Amino acid sequence: MRTIDQFNFCNQKVIIRVDFNVPIDKNTVTDTSRIEAAKQTIDKICSDGGSCILVSHLGRPNGFQDELSMKKIIDSVEKVLDKKVLLSNDVIGEDSILKASSLKPREVLLLENVRFHKEETEGDLNFAKQLSQLGDCYVNDAFGTAHRAHASTTIISKFFTNKFFGKLLEKEVLAIKKVMSSGQKPVLAILGGAKISSKIPILKNIIKIVDDIIIGGGMSFTFSKALGGNIGKSICEDSMIDICRDILKSAEKNNVKIHLPLDAICSLDFDNNSSSEVFDIMNIGDDYQGMDAGPNTLKSFEKVILKSKTILWNGPVGVFEFPNFSNGTKALGKYISESTDKGAFSLVGGGDSVAAVKAFGIQNNMSYVSTGGGAMLESLEGKTLPGINALLS
Repeated sequence: MRTIDQFNFCNQKVIIRVDFNVPIDKNTVTDTSRIEAAKQTIDKICSDGGSCILVSHLGRPNGFQDELSMKKIIDSVEKVLDKKVLLSNDVIGEDSILKASSLKPREVLLLENVRFHKEETEGDLNFAKQLSQLGDCYVNDAFGTAHRAHASTTIISKFFTNKFFGKLLEKEVLAIKKVMSSGQKPVLAILGGAKISSKIPILKNIIKIVDDIIIGGGMSFTFSKALGGNIGKSICEDSMIDICRDILKSAEKNNVKIHLPLDAICSLDFDNNSSSEVFDIMNIGDDYQGMDAGPNTLKSFEKVILKSKTILWNGPVGVFEFPNFSNGTKALGKYISESTDKGAFSLVGGGDSVAAVKAFGIQNNMSYVSTGGGAMLESLEGKTLPGINALLS
């Protein structure tokens, strides 16, 4: 892994693939954490005396869309970086070429939304070549798009001898490695969310690595039904029942302990204000649906979490978007915070898990909170991400 600390970028024009795909509401950026995550890399290159050409995207545009233009976020980028940032009105056109060629040391240029060009997502070689000609070196610091073989994330690497992992990408790779191959035992994976089908590849991969697996959230009801339980109207993927049984057998074969919920807080309706009742996980009332982890479940999960030395958390254990059914996920975050404070390494990944720790204000209590949803999931499945592989070739 060649990182930016191994190179001096003095007088170099550096193309940096960043992930500034930030949420915008009424022309206001509501979360700058992804911009903040790239600051360390940009600061290092500027402090060396290099200049930065930032390549990023917003949303999934179909051609030019003004509401997804980088001009919507330029003020936030300048505020986070604490410096003037130039903005190009194109990506590989006359304006970007002119502004990139005239960049002075320590200056920063943000190109227009790279996904305004369909060639980006198509991984077009010629587009990548034209983009590469704007700079002398290439740095990928966008873990959130590292699982895409796009022109600016993967193909562009072909045109550089000097290509590097940015600070953020380096941290992401090392954090995942710590869980998947070098974590202190016992290693625990916590998997939640609505559907087991989306987590099957992860389960099949980590079952060879971890010591314990906690399964919570909506996906746990498919396991309960597979074991003969009555789950009422709780979410269930009947097509996954046999696979759940296979996973339980595989866990036993690999000497991995799977921890399923013991009880659940259930309601008659999928509504925050619906009246609730606690049921045994194997005997939920016919008219009820599981909404959150029950008290006995949380006591059981707490013991497992506090004895673990390496923890991966991917997915909530209840409908945390509803305040009345957020206690389980909030409690889980509390237990992981306590374990981390005692020396455990905790990695939080996946959109809902990251949203939960931010909503509860505990992101700083975790060892590392990943910035990439899809990229994180594919890494946990054991896949080599094309954006990372391109830097290693």
